[in-house]
Amino acid sequence: MQELALLLLTALANAPRHGYAIAQEVKTITDGRVAPRTGALYGALDRLLAEGLIQVEREEVMGGRARRVFALAPAGRERLEAEAERLAATVREVRRRLADGTTAPA
Repeated sequence: MQELALLLLTALANAPRHGYAIAQEVKTITDGRVAPRTGALYGALDRLLAEGLIQVEREEVMGGRARRVFALAPAGRERLEAEAERLAATVREVRRRLADGTTAPA
């Protein structure tokens, strides 16, 4: 899974959000390391929608402008949980190898 997709799913894991709030949450999650540009953000959101990993919870009009509020879909929660397990397994292996200096046979 690409990092931006992982971060977007993570940003939606605990609450629905609109696009700007998602971008701000990604910045918070990454301590400012990732600040998605508008085009990349909405392109990734559209892909996640098409994959059924997120859904539009509602559409609002704020200050005369329409905005969509996105939520994590059940399939997105499952995928995020699986990705978290995969990453945790990788981190465990990295730490094991750093601690004892062993590597897998080439």
